[in-house]
Amino acid sequence: MKILIADDDPQLLRALRITLTAKGYEVLTASDGAEAVSLAADRHPELLLLDLGMPRLDGVEVIQAIRGWSEMQILVVSGRAGADDKVEALDAGADDYVVKPFSIEELLARIRALTRRGGSGAAVTATAPVARLGSITIDMGAHTVVDNDAQSSRSIRLTPTEWQIMELLIRNANRLVTRQMLLTSIWGTEQVKDTGYLRLYVSQLRKKLEPVPGNPRYLLTEAGMGYRLQLGDAA
Repeated sequence: MKILIADDDPQLLRALRITLTAKGYEVLTASDGAEAVSLAADRHPELLLLDLGMPRLDGVEVIQAIRGWSEMQILVVSGRAGADDKVEALDAGADDYVVKPFSIEELLARIRALTRRGGSGAAVTATAPVARLGSITIDMGAHTVVDNDAQSSRSIRLTPTEWQIMELLIRNANRLVTRQMLLTSIWGTEQVKDTGYLRLYVSQLRKKLEPVPGNPRYLLTEAGMGYRLQLGDAA
């Protein structure tokens, strides 16, 4: 698998290149945003590890540029820990977000989680469920989300992490899915702690799927425990 790392910190670039190469990945590096976009276009990596604060083009501009023509996985690795920065990156099209400083074990878990699915990698099976949230239809088999609101129809893009959250919720419709179940299932290790990531992703999903995100009808929080997808009938 080919990974492009874009960061203007040469020491971090070198450390990540050595670590990921040792794990069997093919690694490319870029020290600014413009170089990252150029390498992404020329070398077609499967995954981009992207810092937000870079010269020439910042991280959000890189995401926007790449999303114009590619569905490659984009994992933001940034020192910006604010919710606004995370939301801006995810809204632009990033698939996941890790805050510096991070443990290499967490980073590798996030990489594995993204590459398990790929951009449209959900397996099409006879048992893949379909869920309807009002005018929105989520088809896990076709890997599509479509809003047939009134006379219009539009596709809704979910990131790979959002797909994994929705798959767990849909397959357990009307039942509690605990935070630990989500963390372990998505990131593949019980060592990943909930540092607000799940709340952020659920908030993003509500913006995409709920009629009134601030007053959710379908994606419900079970205080102190986890989340539940409320449907008329279990999927």
